[in-house]
Amino acid sequence: MPETLPIRFIAIDDNPVDLMIIKEFSAAYPQLRHCGSFHAVGEALQALDEINPDLIFLDIELPGLSGIDLLRKIRNKVPIAVFITSHAEFALEGFELSAFDYILKPLTEERFAQNVRRIEEFWEMKQKANAYEVLFEQEMLIIKEGHTQIRLPQQDIIFLEAMQDYTKIVTGKKNYMTLTTLSAFLEKLPADRFLRVHRSYAVAKSRIKTLSAGKLVCDNYTIPIGKTYRSLLSNLNLLH
Repeated sequence: MPETLPIRFIAIDDNPVDLMIIKEFSAAYPQLRHCGSFHAVGEALQALDEINPDLIFLDIELPGLSGIDLLRKIRNKVPIAVFITSHAEFALEGFELSAFDYILKPLTEERFAQNVRRIEEFWEMKQKANAYEVLFEQEMLIIKEGHTQIRLPQQDIIFLEAMQDYTKIVTGKKNYMTLTTLSAFLEKLPADRFLRVHRSYAVAKSRIKTLSAGKLVCDNYTIPIGKTYRSLLSNLNLLH
């Protein structure tokens, strides 16, 4: 990862063991800077004003105020919010509040590493430029990175990944970040070529190699299939 400013984070959980695990796992990543762990919402709110962190890890079940309500209160103050919780039933509500990720306990090193990789990529792109413009032409995307214009054939796209207000374009050679939501991005692409399979992913139909109930493989990438999209996919004959 190129040199960027460290990602300052705090963690909020009423379970001291879970806070210790987050702190321990994060120590393996020098780009993450731990700025505090908090058991109570009141302390965390005060810390948010004093520390102004870039990232928060928070639980759903907190004394006095739920993690959902807390994020609703502070979502304009923190660029990246990640839920780490035992409550799968609040995932949709969390993502509607622009949570960056939603991790179910028990937290594992592998799942934490996956989350950090996505945060790193998002943070690097965000630091390099506030916006990557994209124009849609027939069969082609025109991506503007500063003064540079890149002509990207739509057929080169393997999949798209939502990263809050950004969409990552993944190709076989290079990835690009655009300041466009995934939903808005898909509105400009031909529906017969691209298919949304998850809240955070859309794939090029021609790139699908294998398809199962919970995941599909596009080229060499494994993409999760969201529960709400499984019935739609089961009715489509996507494999040739």
